[in-house]
Amino acid sequence: MKHAIEATYPVEFREADAQRLGAELDHHDSVVLMGMKRVGISNFLRFFLNHPAIGSTYIKNDSTQLFIIVDLNDLVERDVYPFWTLVLTRIVDSIQKSGMPEAVKRESRRIFVKSIQLKDLFFTVESVRKLIGEIHQNNIYPTIFLMRFDRIGDIITPELFNNLQGLKEVAKQKLSYVFTSFRPLYELSPTVLTKSSLSVFAHDMYLAPAKETDSRIILGTLMNRYHASISEKIADTLVTLSGGHVQYLHLALLRMMDETSLPADEAGSIAMLARDEQIHLLSEELFDSFTKGEKDVLLAVHRRTTIDDEARRQAAYLWNTGVVGAHGRIFSPLFAAYLETLTAIHAGNGEFTKKEHLLFGFLKSHEGNLCEREAIIEAVWPESKDLGVSDWAIDRLVARVRSKLKHQGNIYEVMTVKTRGYKLTNHQ
Repeated sequence: MKHAIEATYPVEFREADAQRLGAELDHHDSVVLMGMKRVGISNFLRFFLNHPAIGSTYIKNDSTQLFIIVDLNDLVERDVYPFWTLVLTRIVDSIQKSGMPEAVKRESRRIFVKSIQLKDLFFTVESVRKLIGEIHQNNIYPTIFLMRFDRIGDIITPELFNNLQGLKEVAKQKLSYVFTSFRPLYELSPTVLTKSSLSVFAHDMYLAPAKETDSRIILGTLMNRYHASISEKIADTLVTLSGGHVQYLHLALLRMMDETSLPADEAGSIAMLARDEQIHLLSEELFDSFTKGEKDVLLAVHRRTTIDDEARRQAAYLWNTGVVGAHGRIFSPLFAAYLETLTAIHAGNGEFTKKEHLLFGFLKSHEGNLCEREAIIEAVWPESKDLGVSDWAIDRLVARVRSKLKHQGNIYEVMTVKTRGYKLTNHQ
């Protein structure tokens, strides 16, 4: 996260959220930072982790902090040993960049090399424990940011959770975790991460869509990045239609930049943007992330149907994350427009959309060979690479291409290589 543009944001950016997170870390508590999919958690954390005034403004325990950033999007294989190897790698990286003694840095490099050579899970976990102990002994308080923790829900075991808890003991309870997830942790692995065990381990914190002033800050940096020149009226429209959702804002700006003839009013902008393939896919991903009960309640809210207290309690996630706001308002007109389409049936004509065509063309150019996730992202979503592309979006696009190939009676078939990627095969 070095040289993040978010470091230039005003220190008041998402002030209430920064105050809450800073207070938790000030007391060495751990946090599960949740929000609806693609809402902007990574954007907020890039600000929090890189802004030079964060420590003096929001973390006031006068201690030296070491932020260890473990982005689980970097996991090629979602398994326990690769997880701990990535954690160890990021700890060593953080130590090298810190002001710790050269002897500690040298020892951490030695431990890392030995761990890679041995490829032993027990030694790797013990190496993590040893280095966390070294950090604490140097009077430094570490915080491990486990970004996109929901990616590894299916590999969480009691042993893995016990080892995470054990690191706090090694650091004499002076270590904090920040987990990011679009769902509560107890939903990722209910038999391991129980509500009772999590209640004393980490506090839930929901990140709602950004306020208008914060959205304008984000939009300004996006415009600088793309050298975009848009009118104040269009900027107002983008902020309003995105509803504080960073990915909606990003995609809407890109679409507006591509248009030679812009809509005359907000209704026209909604109609144009809601039809955009990437925006539609984002809306689909967001809706699919809800439980069946939440979907039913959300559609009822959208139709202005009365919701009883029990239904609202069961679907509290919608209000906690800001999907539904005051007076039953859906956070974004773009998402509300998507909800309108759910009552219609679209049969489709079997033709590839732009993104489907890009994916098929890329797979075909590597026919018979494994195409890994990162390579697919670079080929199909080059404009979204920095913000990240979710596993869901990739899997959904592949499923659509696979279905259309079958519908067309095509000789090609997309095969899944578990945890790795996909390859195109000729089944003739």
